[in-house]
Amino acid sequence: MPRSKFQTLTEQMFYTLLCLKTECCGIDILDKIPAMTNNRVNIGSGTLYTLLEQFSDAGMIRETKAEGRRRSYILTDKGKEMIDREYQRICCQIADYRSIFREGESE
Repeated sequence: MPRSKFQTLTEQMFYTLLCLKTECCGIDILDKIPAMTNNRVNIGSGTLYTLLEQFSDAGMIRETKAEGRRRSYILTDKGKEMIDREYQRICCQIADYRSIFREGESE
C-alpha cells in the first residue's frame, strides 16, 4: 500500500511551511531556512518550487500575490494543521528516545 502524500514531512517540507507562517516568496524562503537552522538545512530552488506547487495543489498554502515571476504565499489552516501534526509526531519521537535512553542509564 503506497504511503499517502504528506503523511510525514521532510526537513525541507517542514521548514518551508514554517517560513510561510508569514507571507513570503520563494527567494525569501531560500534565505530563511538556512538562517533559522544555522545552515543545518538547505533547500535547492528546484526542490523549493516543486514543493510550493505541491503544497498549493494540496491546499496547504495559498498564493497571495504575483509580481511578474515572483509569487508570494502564506500558510492556510490546512497547512497549519499539517505542520502541527508533524510537530506532534516529532515530539513523540523525542519522548520515545528519552524513554529508551533513560531506561538504559539505570542499567
